[in-house]
Amino acid sequence: MLRLILRLRPSAGLACPRALPAGPATLSSRTVPGTSRLRRLHCGAGSRAVLLSTGLRHRANLLRCNQVTGGCQSTRFYSLPPHQKVELPALSPTMQTGTIARWEKKEGDKIGEGELIAEVETDKATVGFEMMEECYLAKILVPEGTRDVGIGSVICITVDSPDLIAAFKDVTLDSLKTAGAGPSPTASAPPPAAAPAPPAAPGSSYPTHLKITLPALSPTMTMGTVQRWEKKVGEKLSEGDLLAEIETDKATIGFEVQEEGYLAKIMVAEGTRDVPLGQPLCIIVEKESDIAAFKDYVETGVAEVSMPAPAPAPAPTPAAAQAVAAPAPAAAAAAPAAPRKGRMFASPLAKKLAAEKGIDLAQVSGSGPDGRITRKDIDSFVPPKAAPAVAAAPAPAAAPAAPAPAAAHAAPAGTFTDIPISNIRKVIAQRLMQSKQTIPHYYLSVDVNMDQVLELRKELNAEVKAQNIKLSVNDFIIKASALACLKVPECNSSWMDTVIRQNHVVDLSVAVSTASGLITPIVFNAHTKGLAAISSDVSTLAAKAREGKLQPHEFQGGTFTISNLGMFGVKNFSAIINPPQSCILAVGGSEKRLMPADNEKGFDVASMMAVTLSCDHRVVDGAVGAQWLAEFRKFLEKPVTMLL
Repeated sequence: MLRLILRLRPSAGLACPRALPAGPATLSSRTVPGTSRLRRLHCGAGSRAVLLSTGLRHRANLLRCNQVTGGCQSTRFYSLPPHQKVELPALSPTMQTGTIARWEKKEGDKIGEGELIAEVETDKATVGFEMMEECYLAKILVPEGTRDVGIGSVICITVDSPDLIAAFKDVTLDSLKTAGAGPSPTASAPPPAAAPAPPAAPGSSYPTHLKITLPALSPTMTMGTVQRWEKKVGEKLSEGDLLAEIETDKATIGFEVQEEGYLAKIMVAEGTRDVPLGQPLCIIVEKESDIAAFKDYVETGVAEVSMPAPAPAPAPTPAAAQAVAAPAPAAAAAAPAAPRKGRMFASPLAKKLAAEKGIDLAQVSGSGPDGRITRKDIDSFVPPKAAPAVAAAPAPAAAPAAPAPAAAHAAPAGTFTDIPISNIRKVIAQRLMQSKQTIPHYYLSVDVNMDQVLELRKELNAEVKAQNIKLSVNDFIIKASALACLKVPECNSSWMDTVIRQNHVVDLSVAVSTASGLITPIVFNAHTKGLAAISSDVSTLAAKAREGKLQPHEFQGGTFTISNLGMFGVKNFSAIINPPQSCILAVGGSEKRLMPADNEKGFDVASMMAVTLSCDHRVVDGAVGAQWLAEFRKFLEKPVTMLL
């Protein structure tokens, strides 16, 4: 990262120089590409301003220095309060531009962590765009319906406090561009000796080549894992060829090549985890003869990304000296125990949670952009246990007792296996925890007589046997659920904080268990499809889900969810709502039961299936949920009514 330092000094010839205005307030501005990276400009009290230039297309620099002719010089600042510029991210691998289909929030609205702020139409589908931290929407710079918005374009501005919103009333894209095009700070002061530290880009002495960086393959993706390279160094690449498989926070997605060429260098090996967005993955050249030139190529940008982490390590010199004599695992555990120095950045929610839990923010390692501490960091923070052991080491009486815990931990070696947590599993854990903690669940259960469905299924399967179609009970359940959502649209709604969105189409999410975790591919417009079309869609989506081939638009969204464990012999269970949806149906297995009947025996044997509807009480009241179950049961107990 290129760091330029600007020192503002009065001219020697001026008689009455004025000092910069002092005060504790700090001006800061961050550029947010999508939902991830932040870049800051800090300008504190005193007579020095430090400008961090990162080469981004948009600079959040509204600093102006005006010289006044005459007997003295005054320095004026025309600055905006601390804010974040939100840029349009790449929401699909082939996306170059996008259309702001709809803003989900208005200027002045509060945005919670993980909430949808806009819907962006890409070259593949319309995708929801979420924010990863709490903030307030201060200014919308790109109105709804704007087409061909380039990736990286600033689309809105957010702030951390509602009191700062008014300052952005008259801000426009033109004013931001004018501010970013101001005179370079380096023109007013000579660069310091430390400025030339970043090395020159290595690509200048190499043949013409193209660096392929990790794109955002899902709206919430901040990093990915390179699962497998489909091409080897030296192989020819054609447009549309599969280059690699990337595991995102949602699924494993194929990454295609958009241009022809030859794979000259792979810079991220297979299996590398937590690769940040924008990091170079490989190099492609036009001519096969240029491949050899990149044999020993080293990307300096990768070094810059990986180096900041160990930077605080030299500070605790005594601790490092003691760690030399300690075993390697102990040294690794002691590293995060050292408190961070200097200014720390944390979201308002993270600060609140830390205060409630009594956590010192100096001990928390931030996973957000520029080390910003988020709610996730507070929730996953574990107090370091290495510090007490180091403190007790000098005591002679405690010395023999110290190895005891180590021996206790080492004793069960080989009796367990630590399984790395995949990106998908991390997201599942985060989403389910969020759902159970923030959504007021309640549950309604009914038994459904499935005799007529089983008979009709048998007849229809005999009719479509020649077409290689086999209808399942789950297909009838999906169809009945979709029609019940039309009858009771309150259950086909979403909680959006400021409004309840009632959907006019039923996009039904079907829970599918895969080796890497649970995923919910969507049967779009399920209310308009026949049983054969639903069966075909579910079979195709389930196969793609288990192979990790689902595209983002095939599992993101949905208005209602079904989770069926009946095939595993489960009688009944309660499912967790998939936000922002308001309901999820948990389906158990069918079993034979004796039911009272007006016949000679006084009873009948019926196949009864237990279902449980989980509802969000903010959206669906108990009576409404019961009404939905009544419609659902009517459609299944008399399946002919689904034709009406």
